[in-house]
Amino acid sequence: MNDQIVIRGLELSCHIGVPVDERAEAQILRAHLTLEVAPFPKEDEIEGTVDYKVVADEVRQLAQEGERKLIETLAQDIAALILKNDSVLNVKVELEKFILPETDWVGVTINRSSLKRN
Repeated sequence: MNDQIVIRGLELSCHIGVPVDERAEAQILRAHLTLEVAPFPKEDEIEGTVDYKVVADEVRQLAQEGERKLIETLAQDIAALILKNDSVLNVKVELEKFILPETDWVGVTINRSSLKRN
């Protein structure tokens, strides 16, 4: 197994939902991201690894752009964005949406891999 960078509980503001009225107002979703990367660098320098602040900022920006009907689509968009980083080999994206009455949340989990290998 490769090394991992984990971002848990990232809050995303987005316009999402099948009904038009649900997409009218921004909703807060929670994302959990697990990035599988090549072994961490031996040097104590950010250039040898993935900057999780940059990843979090890019994911938040992506979520705010446009509207989506499905959280499945957002999860795939997030995975594709993260896999553009040459250091990321695989990514797991979990999204939680707080919409269904009498539940804590509903969500999706996807795993995607890049074509590159370490």
